[in-house]
Amino acid sequence: MKNTEAIEPTKELKISSPPTGFQVIAREFMKDKLAMFSLISLIIVIGGIYIWATQIDQTQLMRISLRDKLAAPGDKFWLGADKGGRDILGQLIIGARNSLNIAIAVTVITSIIGVAIGLVTGYFGGWIDNIFMRIIDFFITIPSLMIIIVFVSIIPKYSIIEFIMIMSLFLWVGTARLIRSKALSESRRDYISASKTLGTRNFTIIFKEMMPNLSSILIVEMTLNFAGNVGLETGLSYLGFGLPPSTPSLGTLVSYANDPYIMENAWWNWLPASLLILLLMLGINYVGQAIRRSADARQRLG
Repeated sequence: MKNTEAIEPTKELKISSPPTGFQVIAREFMKDKLAMFSLISLIIVIGGIYIWATQIDQTQLMRISLRDKLAAPGDKFWLGADKGGRDILGQLIIGARNSLNIAIAVTVITSIIGVAIGLVTGYFGGWIDNIFMRIIDFFITIPSLMIIIVFVSIIPKYSIIEFIMIMSLFLWVGTARLIRSKALSESRRDYISASKTLGTRNFTIIFKEMMPNLSSILIVEMTLNFAGNVGLETGLSYLGFGLPPSTPSLGTLVSYANDPYIMENAWWNWLPASLLILLLMLGINYVGQAIRRSADARQRLG
């Protein structure tokens, strides 16, 4: 008998490629609805702040008008006016932009310094590590916040750039210490030893092989630092040691609550800024946690 069964053609095996970094991040945000909501809210709020701020004349905004002193929210002032008759909404937008600019600049500067020092000291160890660790220990022992206040106090007139430099001078230490501890353990792994054996340059090993494997901790550290720097700038401005009085800041708006009368009868002076700070810090932290999980998943997938 002839075999009448048809021979099925062989199916080609398809090897699926690993998902890209963007796909892993998108998948994580789709699973975490709170992180997705925080991301969308941050994009809308921060984008709206920067766009709106371009339409505001800061010189005109900060002019005093006693006729409008503590004007309640209404048609003329959507969020009311302060005790100088200045628009609270305009100060909120400009102040938020200034606070975000300072936080972003300080985060970038301190991250670059801290990551570079942490990776180099953790990779080489020895006398290089000892020298930098003694410097880091010195910076950790001094009260950074008080030193920043002293620097701000002794400089008669300072700009936003000078304020950023003063903050960055003392805020890189925590990042450097964290990255150094992770780099110490990472430098003992087999792939580092193999790269050294093959004669790979130290710069390539540190910044192209070791640093990507620390991406998750770097993302979390930068995210938390960004939220912390927003809080630090607003805190200093609240205490009167932040931006100059002529420059709007979220901390300056919150400080209006120090006046008992404004605290009870003019809530629009301080409450919008307080709520915006809370929204920004919570949103940044939720987004950072989702990105951290994405980085961890990406490393597991190779």
